[in-house]
Amino acid sequence: METSPIPVMTVQTAPFDDQRPGTNGLRRKTAVFEGKKNYLQNYIQSLLSSIDLRDRQGCTMVVGSDGRYFSRAATEVIVQMAAANGIGRLVIGHNGLLSTPAVSCIIRKIKAIGGIILTASHNPGGPGGDFGIKFNVANGGPSPDTVMEKIHQVSRTLEEYAICPDLRIDLSRLGRQEFDLENKFKPFRVEIVDSVEVYLQLLRNIFDFSAIKSLLTGPDQVKIRIDAMNGVMGPYVRRILCDELGAPANSAVNCVPLEDFGGCPPEPSLTYATALVEAMKGGEFGFGAAFDADGDRYMILGENGFFVNPSDSVAIMAANLSAIPYFRQHGAKGFARSMATSTALDRVAKAMKLALYETPTGWRYFGNLMDSGRCSLCGEESFGTGSDHIREKDGLWSVLVWLSIMAAKKQGVEQIVREHWARLGRNYFCRFDYEGLDPRGAFYLMRDLEAVISDKAFTSQKFAVGDHIYSVERADNFEYIDPVDGTVARNQKW
Repeated sequence: METSPIPVMTVQTAPFDDQRPGTNGLRRKTAVFEGKKNYLQNYIQSLLSSIDLRDRQGCTMVVGSDGRYFSRAATEVIVQMAAANGIGRLVIGHNGLLSTPAVSCIIRKIKAIGGIILTASHNPGGPGGDFGIKFNVANGGPSPDTVMEKIHQVSRTLEEYAICPDLRIDLSRLGRQEFDLENKFKPFRVEIVDSVEVYLQLLRNIFDFSAIKSLLTGPDQVKIRIDAMNGVMGPYVRRILCDELGAPANSAVNCVPLEDFGGCPPEPSLTYATALVEAMKGGEFGFGAAFDADGDRYMILGENGFFVNPSDSVAIMAANLSAIPYFRQHGAKGFARSMATSTALDRVAKAMKLALYETPTGWRYFGNLMDSGRCSLCGEESFGTGSDHIREKDGLWSVLVWLSIMAAKKQGVEQIVREHWARLGRNYFCRFDYEGLDPRGAFYLMRDLEAVISDKAFTSQKFAVGDHIYSVERADNFEYIDPVDGTVARNQKW
């Protein structure tokens, strides 16, 4: 029996004044997306309408989530609206799950026009937590400022959205699902794909898996402890580190994705990954790592809980790229770091006679550098590190880099770090996060701070800390001129 085409509906709405995406897309309390009528639909329509109609018709997009609460409901709305807005094909991870690095990988592999990622990174999940929508563009990286501004402009005047409310998909069934729509010549196609496979194939082409497997299973095997923090990385850790690379199954913990991440913020830090920290302090494990909810950030610990700060981590990776077959084949073109990251990477770049780029905070600034062939490795102070294999920071890739270095040098984490300090010097780095501040007080604080650092006398000031005297070498209101397209970013304080 023939089924009737699915109707496409146009729904009247009113704009919201708070849908300007930030560095990580649009993040709000879950209750805002779930409870405010049309809030989710408005933003998805603004996002889709920001794509030129000629490019949008019949194109392919990728959709994935970190598994947090409200992701399934939001994915269903995205599918219904993508169909109504002329998208030809959606590629979605099994059960809606895809890590942020995997989304970037798939966008690039299938040449999709972009991808929608439902994540609020390390922020809490559950009904009382946070929810986010991030749009990655055709190079696989986060939206540049121009795209975010276009989304915002559309959202300010939006009066209607298009949707196919009767369209239903089964996120648990791998394979292709096709739907005939009213007034559409071609069927709308949804492909539910294995969340791990395409990303795993990419990693196989980057690393020497046999060397890592020998490290984890050989006579002198290193025992590892990996905490997926009940985010999206559980299936990736099990499949890649355990099944593929031979780590014992009990090496991986908290590998079941949960909508509330087990009640803890999925933040890979000494503050929140306390179970991992305590396990590593016991001395049983030689290497430990944790991932955030969407798998783009990580934390590295050595035996006895030795902590590797993020600025040192990217610098040590850069200094040891020869341990990775991908870089032995392609070489290193240059390095980049966010302005809030220590200058440890600068020392490596100088020693290797490579260019070093200092960018504003936000991974999107690295994309231009990598697309233009200027940069091979980049990192930021919040434990995000990646390379030009994709256009996102990549937590599991970073862990495999560390394991490759350990396999090549036949050394533990702490020895590798201390030898690096001895050879190139040590940079000290501190980061303080302030949350829930009164905006008025924060404004005056930043205004007064800028006045202090703008005073020429400040640069020569000295400060005593215990028996040590420290001099201010440089303090500025950071400004970045993109060497590729000349765009200017201002007012990121450092």
